[in-house]
Amino acid sequence: MLRLENGTSDRIFRMSEARIGTSAFTAEGWVGAFYPEGMKPADFLSFYATKFNTVEVDSTFYRTPALKVVEGWYSKTPKDFVFALKVPQVITHEKVLVYAEDDLRHFLQAADLLKEKLGPLLFQFGYFNKGAFKDQAAFLDRLTPFLKKLPKDYKFAIEIRNKYWIDQKYTDLLREHGVCMALIDQSLVLRPWEMKKLSLDNLITADFAYLRWLGDRKGIESLTKTWDKTIIDKEGDLTKWVEITRQLVKKNLNVYAYANNHYAGHGPNTVKLFWKLFES
Repeated sequence: MLRLENGTSDRIFRMSEARIGTSAFTAEGWVGAFYPEGMKPADFLSFYATKFNTVEVDSTFYRTPALKVVEGWYSKTPKDFVFALKVPQVITHEKVLVYAEDDLRHFLQAADLLKEKLGPLLFQFGYFNKGAFKDQAAFLDRLTPFLKKLPKDYKFAIEIRNKYWIDQKYTDLLREHGVCMALIDQSLVLRPWEMKKLSLDNLITADFAYLRWLGDRKGIESLTKTWDKTIIDKEGDLTKWVEITRQLVKKNLNVYAYANNHYAGHGPNTVKLFWKLFES
């Protein structure tokens, strides 16, 4: 595939089995560093889609988008573009799956407007302490009936941030319902190569894989809050993620991966570095 070069329409991706993009398509500092100076915000997504073939939409975490907004996303991107959407926090953080069926139904009605461009839908849970759930068993007692009710014609992924809860019991439950366990690089959890009791095969719970490079938000925000350049060298960790991606593709899984600005300082540069390492 083609490389990005000085504002051309070439995209930063190489193979159909792995879609690599960023978490959100706007950020402080991207104008000039990624988007051309003077570009109108209304044109950001169309430009983004000339460089990447997927995006993880962060704004849907805060609220279900208006239907006209989703229709706009669809109209501004090519046919082969894929949107991953974060499920609204009212479901994962406020109601924590209790009486959340109507909220999910409302969200899916909006998501459906993306038609063939709709990709994975991510339930991003926060860190649950004993005040929220006594233990993993209490959380799974809440999660299990919810999973049973999920419609089967969507790609759902789940992220939890308690490393002690990620075990065979948890992955078996997700696998039973065809829900993907998101693999993340974040300060609260172990990366796949750090999990001594679970192999990569154990961590595969669906017919696709979902990777998130999140980083240490508090740590990097002590260094910058303007996301215009790489400020942390992540080559060593990305090299490990490249190997994991290769293994996932060999297992005939479609891979969706997203780089957050908080990972290294500038999401688009993280994606470029990934592909550079992948091809080396």
